[in-house]
Order: sequence, then structure tokens, then C-alpha cells
Amino acid sequence: MLVSRSFTRFTTFGIAITALGVLGAARPEPGRTAVLAGPPWISIETPVNPYDATTRSAFLVVHAFHHGDPVAFPVSGTAEGIVNGERRSIALEFTTTSRTGAYALKKQWGDAGVWTLVIKVTQHENDVAQALVELGSDGAVTRVQVPTRVGERSLPFPRELSAREIDTALKERVKLTAVSRRS
Repeated sequence: MLVSRSFTRFTTFGIAITALGVLGAARPEPGRTAVLAGPPWISIETPVNPYDATTRSAFLVVHAFHHGDPVAFPVSGTAEGIVNGERRSIALEFTTTSRTGAYALKKQWGDAGVWTLVIKVTQHENDVAQALVELGSDGAVTRVQVPTRVGERSLPFPRELSAREIDTALKERVKLTAVSRRS
């Protein structure tokens, strides 16, 4: 009986070690991302660190996370604006920085009009975190919003806004700007 218990303990221990070894060996090929459970997260840094040469002239820095860990997920975005009553959309370009999961964004839109930056971190095709960055009439960031829904354990899970939601919010900001200028 004692031999049987020892064998059972050894077998259970061996299976656990083997499972850990297999999981550890299941690293993605270079250039591919590992499959991760749970949503990505996005945050926006402003003002940027002027002492870091990779962010010095940036307008803002985008941070990509998986849970609390910075990760090198792809970042994309557009500057959505209304200038002289005309709708504009500009694809944004981001550059890597000295920190994992941190991407610098230089200003790529004009000074005139009302602008919102729509920035997205993509973990998988349908697994994204999006930030809406509203710019004031002086060109400075006035508000950052990460749209969410209630997820597992009542935690906020990021959700992507539709083009219609973005367009409607932008038009409302144009109306508010016109009202405040008349006041």
C-alpha cells in the first residue's frame, strides 16, 4: 500500500511537471503572438516624458496591456475631425518607444476644426481595446475615454465603438463648440 501511494504521488507530480514543461514550450514562433486569455487594455499618457528620446516630440504615448503587463500588441488609429463643416479622417502612424507596449504618436492632423483621436490596441482580430481622445480648441487633450462593457467577474471589458457612434459624438462636439463660441 505504501508503494502504491508513493507511486501515485510521484505520478501526479510527474504529470504536473510534464504539463508545465509542455506549457512552457508552447511559445509562439518569432513574429507571432501567443494566445492569451482575457481582454487587452489601453491607456494614454500625456504629457510625455521629455527625457526619453523615443517620446520627446510625441503628442501622446499609447500603452498596450494584457491584464497588468505591457505587451507589444499592434496599435492603430485615426484622427476623426470636422473642419469647416467637412468630415475628415486621417490614418495615424505610431512609432515604438524604449518601453515594451508603448507607442509614440506625433501630431498628424491640422489645427483647425474639432478632432477626436480613435486609437485601438488589437490582441486578436475581434479582441480590441479602444480609446477615444478628445482634443480641445487649443489642441490639447481634454478627455480620454475607454468604452467598456461588463465582463467576467463584473470587470470592465473594453468594447469597440461603431463608426456611427464616433460620428455622432463628433457632431455633438461640433455643436457644443459652436454654442460655447457664441457665449
